[in-house]
Amino acid sequence: MRPVRDRQVHNGPLVIGGGLAGLSAALEAAPRQTLLLTPAPLLQACASAWAQGGLAAALTAADSPGLHARDTEAAGAGLVVPVAARTLTNEGRATVEWLAGLGAPFDRDTAGGFSVSLEAAHSVARVARVGGDGAGRAILSALVAAVRAAPHVRTVENARLRGLLQDAGGRVCGVVVERDGRLTELLASSVILATGGVGGLYAMTTTPAALKGEGLALAALAGAEILDPEFVQFHPTAIDVGLDPAPLATEALRGEGARLIDGTGDFLLGEMSDADLAPRDVVARAVHVARQSGCGAFLDARTAIGAAFPEHFPAVFAACMGAGLDPREAPIPVAAAAHYHMGGIAADADGRTGLEGLFAVGECAATGVHGANRLASNSLLEAATFGRRAGRLAAAGQDEMSGRGAIVGGEVPPDLAPEALRELRQAMTAEAGVIRDGAGLTRLLDLIARLECSAPAAPPLVAAGLIARAALERRESRGGHYRADFPHSDAAARHSRLRCPPIPRTAAA
Repeated sequence: MRPVRDRQVHNGPLVIGGGLAGLSAALEAAPRQTLLLTPAPLLQACASAWAQGGLAAALTAADSPGLHARDTEAAGAGLVVPVAARTLTNEGRATVEWLAGLGAPFDRDTAGGFSVSLEAAHSVARVARVGGDGAGRAILSALVAAVRAAPHVRTVENARLRGLLQDAGGRVCGVVVERDGRLTELLASSVILATGGVGGLYAMTTTPAALKGEGLALAALAGAEILDPEFVQFHPTAIDVGLDPAPLATEALRGEGARLIDGTGDFLLGEMSDADLAPRDVVARAVHVARQSGCGAFLDARTAIGAAFPEHFPAVFAACMGAGLDPREAPIPVAAAAHYHMGGIAADADGRTGLEGLFAVGECAATGVHGANRLASNSLLEAATFGRRAGRLAAAGQDEMSGRGAIVGGEVPPDLAPEALRELRQAMTAEAGVIRDGAGLTRLLDLIARLECSAPAAPPLVAAGLIARAALERRESRGGHYRADFPHSDAAARHSRLRCPPIPRTAAA
């Protein structure tokens, strides 16, 4: 039997997550009263604040939404949903201008327009930046200020999502949250999950380690469809100085001419000036192979950036100097690290999932925009654009707080013990990392099954299991998923669609 808990009712949308997607959804739900729950204080433990490169959008005369959509589809290796990509890119400029209107201090050119830079797999420069490499925190800071000033948003920090509540018909009607060690059931007219990605499932990651796919897992346990979970993007230039998480050397450095070399000084991807701006999966594999061979991998910015490093890339410069490395004088040691999850809870451009009452936005969602390989700097654009759309739709929905009957679900799965989480993270990096094979993925699934004996349905294990299952079943290489035993791509691209086995539900009046 489920333990007795406090129960509260919120007659409006409930947003879980304080990153760019969650904040955008909360702001756009106006004037509906909106409750925003974050697992940590705002600006902490969310990947949006760590984004360096910027926000991709068609902002110049040389660009267009159609060209941006084509680049997005090309990077996605056959699995981008065209209508989703067009929706995103058509709203790109409006999203940037909305963020700028809230106070996001984008870099400007001499004419007052948005200053843009070139990143990998973009056919033109289109990445709007802030202070060289500070886009994420600057944009998020502007939204945090707007949320704190918004009369329709009430924010509750340090509230961790532990379960989803459903009515007898399967509609998601609330959540179970833990705050200060106490569990509370919160009923709401709709729930918007903006819980972030899965980087914390990996021993080598550039994202906050707290992001372990728990929102994705709880949605899966409630019956939501999970789309393409095997597609994890590994950033090729995590700064390899023994930190967890690893600091990031933004791709914009390579856009400015920094080069990837091995320990002997040879170029990793060839001498052509644009060789290091290949799609991220290609570059990540080159870095991974160089490290595995013992040659090492380094990002050499001494000539391209040199003395301008402190001014043009202050975040990267500070990370290097903090580790005792001066990037003006020495190449930066780099490694490929888990960076972004293209898969997630299946959702449309308005955040709607297959479960009534449940929306998913940002990295926990899979809208079809990223396909098998995310185009650089599309993630912040998607978070803000689709977050706004979800907030508006959730606010427009009918309030159904009465007449639901019995509330079911709300089971709180166990936490994973620290030593078990360490074992899982190491295995995920080794077996479901940059290069995979069937034997390694089978070992990983066996490990997950063993750990589940002590922590059944623990969300990190559920999320890791979904990634590993889909990766084992995809017997080809495509985008961010590379199988050493199946190195070629199938002629036809197909999506992976997974569901968790149904679990018994406990009813409460």
